[in-house]
Amino acid sequence: MRAGETYALPPDWSRSDALSYWFSPDHEVFVAGTDELVMGTYYLHANQRGGGAHVANCGYITAPDSVGRGVATAMCQHSLGHAAARGFRAMQFNCVVSTNERAVKLWRHLGFDVVGTIPQGFEHPVLGFVDTLVMHRSL
Repeated sequence: MRAGETYALPPDWSRSDALSYWFSPDHEVFVAGTDELVMGTYYLHANQRGGGAHVANCGYITAPDSVGRGVATAMCQHSLGHAAARGFRAMQFNCVVSTNERAVKLWRHLGFDVVGTIPQGFEHPVLGFVDTLVMHRSL
């Protein structure tokens, strides 16, 4: 997250600020790993309130040395099942940075469609302004 390449969150946040966001009261947080090793984490919550509360939203982070080991796939699959069990009817990702090719490929593989593009919706620290994608799938 600190690299500022995949999340529309302040890269200069303190550890305390980042943890407060991740563990906010409306986020249900999960951790992937072993007793000794955290390989990734995600949160699940309603994407909107009221009439939009039937659509889930998640944020995922994989530990750098766990990338490419199926952790993100496992977390997303778990989140889809858990969201369905909680009564959500769909899942939506609001701000997938288009240059995050690994994530876009994975979300597509797991059944998400791009339902919208926000032109230059993200200021990438290296590439400048790039598009963001809104991705959605039914549960």
